[in-house]
Amino acid sequence: MMFSYFWIAFAILVIGFVFSMFRILREYERGVIFMLGRYYKVKGPGLILVVPVIQQMVKVDLRVRVLDVPSQDVISRDNVSVKVNAVLYFRVVDSERAVINVEDFYAATSQLSQTTLRSVLGKHELDEMLASRDELNQDIQAILDEQTDPWGIKVTNVEIKHVDLDEDMVRVIARQAEAERIRRAKVIHANGEKEASEVLLDAARTLASQPQALQLRYLQTLTEVANERSSTIVFPLPMDMIESFMNRDR
Repeated sequence: MMFSYFWIAFAILVIGFVFSMFRILREYERGVIFMLGRYYKVKGPGLILVVPVIQQMVKVDLRVRVLDVPSQDVISRDNVSVKVNAVLYFRVVDSERAVINVEDFYAATSQLSQTTLRSVLGKHELDEMLASRDELNQDIQAILDEQTDPWGIKVTNVEIKHVDLDEDMVRVIARQAEAERIRRAKVIHANGEKEASEVLLDAARTLASQPQALQLRYLQTLTEVANERSSTIVFPLPMDMIESFMNRDR
């Protein structure tokens, strides 16, 4: 009786051993297989066989991961202190290197993104951080992609989310923007005065060459003044115009 129990238990163990060999990996998963501690191959997706005790499997997710880079204290090249945070998108493209070459690729990528963010933004001025985010995003992505390549990581996108300034710096930037607008207004006004003076100079030359045109201009001015219903009009006339009128009367 005992002998029969032994064989029943043995059969159950064998069946359990056989069933434990079968593993199912989803389409976005890969299994890095180690044979007696040494790298063997990458398996998946679908149904795979893993021999217990002899083989061990490390599962790797190949989907794009989103990493929220915490707010970093950055001192810009023009010595302005700001807080900057960003978001990082990356995925595993080589399961073997992601498991063998780095202990925890997610934590390593997170730490590397923080140091790279501070390093890259520290080389630029505040105005560049606020106005040239696309170029900064591309620079950060290129550096991270190059440094994470030995880990089998592909950085697909980097986006700077917020550049936070203290209230004093916000007021300084507002005053700077106001001064810039005033400067532009003065320049536009000066350019307008210059163009008007050039037009007046051309008009004066034309009137000087044609005295009849000057008389017409005086008459037009009288017409405009008369429309204002004023009772008395004092209007200066040049001597040559008065003499011309007197000669006509004679």
